[in-house]
Amino acid sequence: MILVTGGAGFIGANFILDWLRESDEPVLNLDKLTYAGNLENLCGLTGDPRYAFVQGDFGDRALVDALLARHRPRAVINFAAESHVDRSIHGPGEFIQTNIVGTFTLLESVRAYFASMGDVEKAAFRFLHVSTDEVYGSLSATDPAFSESNRYEPNSPYSASKAASDHLVRAYHHTYGLPVLTTNCSNNYGPYQFPEKLIPLIIANALAGKPLPIYGDGQQVRDWLYVTDHCSAIRCVLAGGRLGETYNIGGNNEKPNLDIVHAVCDLLDQRRPRADGLPYRQQITYVTDRPGHDRRYAIDAAKIESGLGWRPAETFASGISKTVDWYLEHQQWISNVQSGAYREWVEKNYGKRSE
Repeated sequence: MILVTGGAGFIGANFILDWLRESDEPVLNLDKLTYAGNLENLCGLTGDPRYAFVQGDFGDRALVDALLARHRPRAVINFAAESHVDRSIHGPGEFIQTNIVGTFTLLESVRAYFASMGDVEKAAFRFLHVSTDEVYGSLSATDPAFSESNRYEPNSPYSASKAASDHLVRAYHHTYGLPVLTTNCSNNYGPYQFPEKLIPLIIANALAGKPLPIYGDGQQVRDWLYVTDHCSAIRCVLAGGRLGETYNIGGNNEKPNLDIVHAVCDLLDQRRPRADGLPYRQQITYVTDRPGHDRRYAIDAAKIESGLGWRPAETFASGISKTVDWYLEHQQWISNVQSGAYREWVEKNYGKRSE
C-alpha cells in the first residue's frame, strides 16, 4: 500500500482517484482537513476496500509513527502543504509551520520507519515530495524555462517555505540515505480545485454575477498543467525516478492570466450564457497587483520526458474545456465549499484592493 499525506486537497484527491483508476494497490489518506481539505472530493470511494482515511496532521510525529508501523506502506507521497501565495502574504507563520516544520517532522518519522526495514523493504521504499515551480523565482519574457538545475530564488513566503522543504528532503537523502524523489510542478487546474485559485474563482464569480478580479495588467505568465497529467507524472516518477533526483512537471502551456480568464469567459458564454446576453468578459475588473507578484513561470520538462517517457496528454484547450464542464456540472460542490470563512477570505484579499 501507499500513504498519501494531504489527500483530501485538490491535487492529492485527484491523485488518489487517478491511482485507484490505474491500480488496485490500496491507499491510506492522511489529511488534517483544513479549509482546503474536503472529503466530498473522495465520496466516490466510500466503501472501497482499497481506500482508507485518517484525519490528522502529517506533522504529528506520534500519529505518523503509528500509521507507518501499522500499515507498512511501500511509499509515502507528500502532498500536504499550505499552498496559496495570497494567504502566505497575509499570514506567513502557518506556512512556515506546515511546509517546513511539518515536512521535517514527517521526514523524521519516515527516517525512523526506513531504518526499521529489512533490505528488501528498503530497496522498494520511496518517499516522494510534491513541490512547485515557484521555488525557482521569476523569469523575464526572454529567459529560458526552469530546468532542474535552476538556482532557487523564492519570492513569497509560500515559495520560500516550499524551497526550505525541498532542501530538507534533499538533505535527508544525502545525509541519511533516505530514498527520496522530488517533483516541481507548474500551475495545476482541473476538478476539485478550491475557488481561491484563479480558474475556479473566475468560474464561480462569473456565474454569480460578481466582478472577475485581475491582478495588475493580467500579463503574468504561467505554465498551465491539467491535474490528471500531473497525477500521471507523479506515478511515473514514483515507478522509475532516480533516487535523490528532482523532476520538473509542466503542461507546455505558457499563457498570461488574462488569456486564461478570457478563455473561461468565452466557454461560459457558449455553455451557460448570461441572462442578459452580454459576454462574461464584461465582468472583468482590474485590481491592485499582489505584492512581489512573480512575472513569469515556465517549466522545461525535458528530463522527465527523455528519462521516463512522460508527456502531458491534455492541451490547454482540452483541459480548460473539461474543467469548465466539471464546474458547471458540480455547482453544489462549489456552494458547499463557499462557507462563511471562504467569503471572509475573499473579502479580505480582494475587497480592499482598488480598481
